[in-house]
Amino acid sequence: MDESENLNLFAQWAISLMEALGSVGAGVAVAIENLFPPIPSEIILPLAGFTASRGTFALWEVLVWTTLGSLVGALALYGLGAWLGADRLRRIVARVPLMKVSDVDRAEAWFARHGEKAVFFGRMIPIVRSLISIPAGIERMPLLRFAVLTTAGSGIWNCVFVFAGYFLGENWSSVERYADVFQLVVVVAVVAALAAFVVLRLRQRARGTMVS
Repeated sequence: MDESENLNLFAQWAISLMEALGSVGAGVAVAIENLFPPIPSEIILPLAGFTASRGTFALWEVLVWTTLGSLVGALALYGLGAWLGADRLRRIVARVPLMKVSDVDRAEAWFARHGEKAVFFGRMIPIVRSLISIPAGIERMPLLRFAVLTTAGSGIWNCVFVFAGYFLGENWSSVERYADVFQLVVVVAVVAALAAFVVLRLRQRARGTMVS
């Protein structure tokens, strides 16, 4: 299946939801996208904006429901993180090759210092925008604070893409091409960081300096 077929598949799925549920359907699609990052919000949001431009429903409805959908999806992942918890995460990490329990401690310390910024700005970064809710749940960030930061960050992200689709009209799908470049940069950065981590741990193991 090529890129255009993927675009048509996701677009048709989002259209069917909006036809059945109106602007609420856009919110449902975004909530599902938060839980399953391979579903691209870069298609759903501009399409919802384009649909609003045709008068099917009001622009403000799209912005409200898509942001609410983002919050609902994020809360579900926050709940997953809270269920997992730091202690269970440590037990899992202890069994993972090349990982150390102290990695969890460092991650907790980092999140304690930068968690609010991570949640807010993370909502505007592909892939991260879904996953950032899990460590917030693990570290039990106060729920109201998490909800406010998530709503604010998601609102900005959603507004950019919904407005783009609204003003581009029939050319709404062109937004996805530019968003793909941003996502590719993020993926390359993540892969590079993971590769560097693995190389470092293998060198530590070779020198016998790797401890828990």
